[in-house]
Amino acid sequence: MLPRYLSRRLVLASQSPRRIELLRLTGLSFLQKDPQIDESKQTGESPKSYAQRLAREKATAVMKRQNDDSIVLAADTIVVHNDAILGKPSSAVHAEQMLSRLQGKTHKVVTAIALARTKSGEMTEESCSTYVRVRQFSHQGRRDYIASGDPLDKSGSYGIQNPQFRPATTLGGCLANVIGLPLCHVSLALSDLGMPPSTDVPQACQVHTGYDCPVYQDILAR
Repeated sequence: MLPRYLSRRLVLASQSPRRIELLRLTGLSFLQKDPQIDESKQTGESPKSYAQRLAREKATAVMKRQNDDSIVLAADTIVVHNDAILGKPSSAVHAEQMLSRLQGKTHKVVTAIALARTKSGEMTEESCSTYVRVRQFSHQGRRDYIASGDPLDKSGSYGIQNPQFRPATTLGGCLANVIGLPLCHVSLALSDLGMPPSTDVPQACQVHTGYDCPVYQDILAR
């Protein structure tokens, strides 16, 4: 008889290519569904509460469309600078404004994740924060990066993993979190729901990102 978790589906409530790529490192097969929710911030909502609410709402939206025994994984990643959320830029000019604001300074990237069981409605939540210091770059270097199109679909107007632009000088914490999915936190939550990854996730993540992670042992030892 197959282990019970093998009869369940894992559903990623996201169309993000970066989250898809990271989740594959768990060795688990999964489906993808677009949660299609309103991501407007509510009045008086703190950045962390905003991310947590969106992760819950994404998981709930997809869970309601599943009619089998599934685990739905949703995430929301935000860039926070001076308690303000820097979302995806609305234009090239907006991207340049955000990059100018962040360069030479340290900000925080927060990812909230929510996992929901379709049968019971049970929900598990996790969150991860990483501090990022952005390097100084020339006006032309910033313009060239924006012209590449890479920052236009990313919160804070940068891709941490971009090998040409290399936006960060210092990283305090989980790199996968900044990319969009903190895999050790995901692994813990999936294991709690009876669907443990089939790979050595920290090893797979470090090989994939080329980042010698200083925090994975502390996260997994909780």
